[in-house]
Amino acid sequence: MTIASDNAEFDKNARRDVHTLTRKELGELLSSLGQPAFRAKQIEEWVWSKNARSFDDMTNLPKALREQLADRLTISAVEEPARQSSADGSRKYLLRLSDGVTVECVGMPSKNRLAVCASTQAGCAMGCAFCATGGAGLTRSLTDVEIYEQVMHVRDDFGERVTSVVLMGQGEPFMNYDATLAALRRLNSPDGAGIGARHLTVSTCGVIPQIMRFANEPEQFTLAVSLHSAVQRTRNALMPGVRKYSLVNLYDAMGTYVSKTGRRPTYEYALIGGVNDTDAELQALCDFCEGTLAHVNLIQLNEVEGSKLRPSTPARAEDFVRALGRVGVEATVRLSRGADIDAACGQLKQRLAKGRSAK
Repeated sequence: MTIASDNAEFDKNARRDVHTLTRKELGELLSSLGQPAFRAKQIEEWVWSKNARSFDDMTNLPKALREQLADRLTISAVEEPARQSSADGSRKYLLRLSDGVTVECVGMPSKNRLAVCASTQAGCAMGCAFCATGGAGLTRSLTDVEIYEQVMHVRDDFGERVTSVVLMGQGEPFMNYDATLAALRRLNSPDGAGIGARHLTVSTCGVIPQIMRFANEPEQFTLAVSLHSAVQRTRNALMPGVRKYSLVNLYDAMGTYVSKTGRRPTYEYALIGGVNDTDAELQALCDFCEGTLAHVNLIQLNEVEGSKLRPSTPARAEDFVRALGRVGVEATVRLSRGADIDAACGQLKQRLAKGRSAK
């Protein structure tokens, strides 16, 4: 960043968002304004930990400095056009970004914990048959700041510390890898949200090159893979966006991931009646997981408007749990949160459902 030495000549149209400045760049700006170096840390605390929405919020800064910063920088803040509240306490937010693009995220409270499901893209290009997000395609990828701001928005709305984040909202995180990793690191940083790495989860459809890249990252972030079938033909039909990544290659990649990290990945499996809940599908899933370090999250398919796919039965889900247990694989049936407000897995689509209550 080039700092204008003549304040009168500073181009306000070229103002950068303070979130995009490195510590060095912020320090250079403050130095040009005759400010001591410690101001940088104060500003960063306001921006990243306190989620300040304007420079006027930064009350431990001199008023003159706040005015100078406002003349030279912007400070992005998402807008909330609408929200919905679920009977289970979850809240779904429709957030508008600075360019007018909208995304959805979900806050899920439970006792003394608060989980956030955040989006990494506006829309999605993967085209999964059971997911509402992919119906309209991909609008654009989000920046790391836009991913981070979703979490902070939920935190501030609940007035509670966020204890875990799952990047399972709109989009394929590994098709936006660099921004996803930068957001995770900021969420993990003690100078950011301060959330433990093992409580930060990325969910991918199975983009193998990025799984291998993720395996080499130094942090202990958690990986979840949307599997949904261990039969190639079925998976191709359900998840056309990852058709080129075969199950054989995915199996090998996950073995390498476990060997390198020592961490147990999760396989997400949405049970769809008559599609991936047959005996043959169950046997294929057991064969895929047996002898590996893995956990299977079984999800009752959440119905999506216009889709002919329907959920399997609770009894069938228990059949899967027992069969996987017999081959030494731990499996649980996930309790979907926010299904009554279309906030559960596969239901996010960049707009609040018609007829629902909004803020």
